[in-house]
Amino acid sequence: MPDNKLTLIIDDEADIRELLEMTLGRMDVPTHCGTSVQDAKNLLTQHEFGMCLTDMKLPDGDGLDIVKHIQKYYPDLPVAVITAHGNMELAIEALKTGAFDFVSKPVDLNVLRNLVSSGLKVSSQTQKLDRRSRDQLLGDSPAMQKTRATIAKLARSQAPVYISGESGTGKELVARLIHDKGPRANGAFVPVNCGAIPGELMESEFFGHKKGSFTGANTDKQGLFQAADGGTLFLDEVADLPLHMQVKLLRAIQEKSIRPIGAAKESPIDVRILSATHKQLAALVDEGKFRQDLFYRINVIEVHVPPLRHRQNDVTVLSEHILEKLTKESGLQKPQLDATAIEALKQYSFPGNVRELENILERAITLCENNLIKAEDLNLPVASGEKTPEDDARGEIVSVDVDVDVDIDMEIEPGKNFSLEKQLENIERTAILKALEKTKYNKTAAAKQLGMSFRSLRYRLKKLGLD
Repeated sequence: MPDNKLTLIIDDEADIRELLEMTLGRMDVPTHCGTSVQDAKNLLTQHEFGMCLTDMKLPDGDGLDIVKHIQKYYPDLPVAVITAHGNMELAIEALKTGAFDFVSKPVDLNVLRNLVSSGLKVSSQTQKLDRRSRDQLLGDSPAMQKTRATIAKLARSQAPVYISGESGTGKELVARLIHDKGPRANGAFVPVNCGAIPGELMESEFFGHKKGSFTGANTDKQGLFQAADGGTLFLDEVADLPLHMQVKLLRAIQEKSIRPIGAAKESPIDVRILSATHKQLAALVDEGKFRQDLFYRINVIEVHVPPLRHRQNDVTVLSEHILEKLTKESGLQKPQLDATAIEALKQYSFPGNVRELENILERAITLCENNLIKAEDLNLPVASGEKTPEDDARGEIVSVDVDVDVDIDMEIEPGKNFSLEKQLENIERTAILKALEKTKYNKTAAAKQLGMSFRSLRYRLKKLGLD
């Protein structure tokens, strides 16, 4: 085996060193051992290692000293720390210092094997994996350059990451990039909207259940943690988790194991946790609505995704990318943005961020003439500094004068899922179909009847699957 697959083990307890050597030996991973911080420094100069495992308490210092030394002189070398059981504060401090991961005593061998495998993958991918994300996370503003650099660094770690930012900034995209650029790229990326799961189903959804564990449990069910085993679990809108579920989630993260409902024992799980919310999580902790211990556990490292108004020079490249995507999906020719439209977009504050920009451009595609988007086609709110409920509606809906009667029945039943977007699509589909029937499927006449251009009607027909 190549020398760079060597693993450095630093621990002053002989039985722990022997356990680690035997376990790694069965994985065909050669090792060199030491008992102190100085041993680690000496061995690092003598050999090229693929990974380092170090105990936290050492005769001449602690594991953090080794983590800091490796971060300074061998930044591409993954280092994991071994902590005393229950000492999560030190584990979190090690992760913040730059440790790749941690394992608690008594060492769970399954957890150890997963950790070593991931660490050696990181080491072997250092030269091979392209961690650049410029083509996915667009923009050359200093804020975006910093964000992409942070993603590249975090992709090599297994530390939990908290992604903060306003709605529509692209927090899930950042999470996907952290996953895709790291050693778990071949594993599953499982996103879950924590606010969309009914409270009574939440434990089953996260941890799964065994057949017969409750009424209606007719088969074994795999939970989200099992689905993400070997990969990444992305907890979107984590602030919406109820307190009772926060307790269970904290235990699963700390112990790296889960117990499905009805199971007799816990099962080890190898999952990296990324989380996000547009809410102020620290404020919710102060208000007692979010557990402080869980906050510290998922907020080991924070990535803030900047709002679009803080990187307005990126608006042009984002707009071109969005127009390309929208017209490719609908099969239309990509329109051009004239100078007035570009200037209007740069001056607008985008309270809805990139998601709002996409809505604005999708609307402009249907309204523009001669394949040229002008400022008036954007239909931007006049008071761009403030966001009102009317602005929200304008970001999603285009009002047109329709000379067709449409029956609207949008009664919302309590407890039932309701999608305004789907209801609006149904109304639009019905109006278009009635106009086509009334004009004997003459699209030009139907467009006139609906008060829109022929191009707009053609775009909507493709979008709604009516073409």
